[in-house]
Amino acid sequence: MNIKYQIQVIFGFFTILLISSCQSAGVNSTGSEYMPDMAHSVAYESNVYGYYYNNRWGTEDELHKMVQPRVPVKGTIARGYAGALDPYNSATGVSYKPNGSVPYYYADSEEERSRATTEIIKNPYPITASGLENGKLLYNIQCAICHGEKGDGAGYLLRDDGGKYPVQPANFMLDTFVNSSNGRYYHAIMYGRNLMGGYSDKLSYEERWQVIQYIRSLQAASKKLEYSEKLNTLNTSDTPYSVIASKMAAITPAATAIISTDTSATHKAASGKESKH
Repeated sequence: MNIKYQIQVIFGFFTILLISSCQSAGVNSTGSEYMPDMAHSVAYESNVYGYYYNNRWGTEDELHKMVQPRVPVKGTIARGYAGALDPYNSATGVSYKPNGSVPYYYADSEEERSRATTEIIKNPYPITASGLENGKLLYNIQCAICHGEKGDGAGYLLRDDGGKYPVQPANFMLDTFVNSSNGRYYHAIMYGRNLMGGYSDKLSYEERWQVIQYIRSLQAASKKLEYSEKLNTLNTSDTPYSVIASKMAAITPAATAIISTDTSATHKAASGKESKH
């Protein structure tokens, strides 16, 4: 074989290789790539029916079977759902949601604040003595320094011996706040308002609602109304525990046995496991 023939063979080989490599990318194909550096997975991708040339270790039927959601590992809890199976929550009919951060479908803007104020009305947790007690503790730790122990906006930072504060914190005792929906408070806790920062990283989903309930109890006291687990004469958006207990008692004696037990310890334990994010 002479050198001229060898050159022709080599040239022909590289010509064919060059032509074959000029492929356009398609829906399920990236075309030919030089050193993709493992950019395309050859493993089964969960919830993705991507049966393409880089992912054909088995049949298409096997792929569809492998990408189906699997049974969770025993003992695991989805993020934000700690306490979802608590007998307290089940017995009282609480519609348990993630911790408020995952998901919270309102952005940090004035338009979204107005939307949250309009749409978030009901407190998902019934008014309980333990909830108000924990709400008071959290309020005094996180809120009272600005909003005051009485919720009147006269916190320590506004006192003469506490230094000057450029903007007075909100006075929750004003009618505009008493008549506001729960969404106004919840959105402020999530993102903050004016000079106030957000507290979504400091209060869990349940704790945020407990703080709101405690603020409501302060408002009720200022109006000489009642806001407790027995009766709520302040608003119609928050349900006393006694109302739910009586309804459950009418449904089944078994439910009565569950809700009549001391649930505060279990309730607080579940709350303590709640993610803060």
